[in-house]
Amino acid sequence: QLQLVESGGGLVQPGGSLRLSCAASGFRLNIGWFRQAPGKEREGVSCIGSTDGSTHYADSVKGRFTISRDNAKNTVYLEMNTLKPEDTAVYYCAADLRLNRLCTLQRPAYNYWGQGTQVTVSS
Repeated sequence: QLQLVESGGGLVQPGGSLRLSCAASGFRLNIGWFRQAPGKEREGVSCIGSTDGSTHYADSVKGRFTISRDNAKNTVYLEMNTLKPEDTAVYYCAADLRLNRLCTLQRPAYNYWGQGTQVTVSS
């Protein structure tokens, strides 16, 4: 059974940084990070490919967020810098069971989801 566990959320001031982690038990799959703010749709933030490590970012986070993975630890990270109040949301990681595909920020491609971790950017 695939399990995804996020950690690393918290409260940070504007301009600050956080690193989120997603531990994926025993599987090497395309992993995506999504976020959902109150009253808004869940949106794709970034994703990373399972084999070649290719990455993709939403325009709103390009240049500020970096996704990476440590396959030895089955963990995917989302380094978030220069955080803004509009980055406030619950952040979820998700796994795409399709093989040999580029990662995508399209939510329907993802089959398994973590429980989410809250990120609050506020002074």
